[in-house]
Order: sequence, then C-alpha cells, then structure tokens
Amino acid sequence: MASPLTLRLDEKTRQRIARIARRKRVSTSEVVRQAIAAWAERHEPVASPYDVVADLLGVVHGGNPRRSAQTGRRFAKFLKSRRSRP
Repeated sequence: MASPLTLRLDEKTRQRIARIARRKRVSTSEVVRQAIAAWAERHEPVASPYDVVADLLGVVHGGNPRRSAQTGRRFAKFLKSRRSRP
C-alpha cells in the first residue's frame, strides 16, 4: 500500500501540476507519482543493461559470416596499397 508524503510546492508549480492533471483526467497525486517514478527511473534504472537490449540481441541475420576473418591482414594490405600511390 502507498504511504503518504508531504511535499511543499510553490504556487506556480502547483498550478502547472493541476492543469496537467485536468488535461490527463487524473488526480494531482497521480501526476506527482508519475513524475517521481520517471525521475527515479532516469537516475536509478531498475533494469540491467542486458534487459535493456535483450530484445535487440540476435535479431539481425545474414551477410557474409567470414567478413571479419583476416581483417588485420586485409587492412595492412590496404594501407600498403595506399602508400604506393603517387
């Protein structure tokens, strides 16, 4: 169950929150709860880095699987060919 929290706001901020609450058709308490939850998530994410990108892992297939083979040799060959240019 939620526990109460006392919060002091300046009048301008309180009015802004009230307008947002009316526009979204929720209580001012709900607007404040959502704002605090979003702030906390930005500063202390609950998910692990893996969980954040898990849906992206393994989604790309195709291409030449040997493309990265012997990249060092091919890069050295490329550099040597550039040096020999006039």
